[in-house]
Amino acid sequence: MKNILLRPAQAEDLEFVRQCASLAYEMYVERIGKPPAPMIADFDACLECQELDIVCVNGEPAGFLVSSSRTDHLFVENVAIHPGHQGQGIGKKLFGLLEQNCRQNGLSSIELYTNEQMTENLVFYPKLGFLETARRSEAGFNRVYFKKDL
Repeated sequence: MKNILLRPAQAEDLEFVRQCASLAYEMYVERIGKPPAPMIADFDACLECQELDIVCVNGEPAGFLVSSSRTDHLFVENVAIHPGHQGQGIGKKLFGLLEQNCRQNGLSSIELYTNEQMTENLVFYPKLGFLETARRSEAGFNRVYFKKDL
């Protein structure tokens, strides 16, 4: 398996992040009826808040992660792997890395959400041990929330 690591995003990464978001999420536009939230996210603000990381495979950008530490858990707002790197187990390995980082930092769980029309994610996250915790309509999107206790 390839070497995967996270590094804090820099301003020069923003073009890659926007392109990655567009390519990774474009397949959902028709299903949802509009661009998914990750395609219109304010990545400049995520960078400024230090919540944006680059997923690197063998030192090269392969995706991105928007997350923040909460009182007792890591909240994953957005994660995307560039289509050129999908299907290689990077997402699974990334979540393994996140779990390890959470444990080292005293966080007891990882929480996230996905759009209910992103049916691939509704299968993927449970395979990683996440349990569905809620379904809500927010900001014009129907979201499914998941949590994994560590």
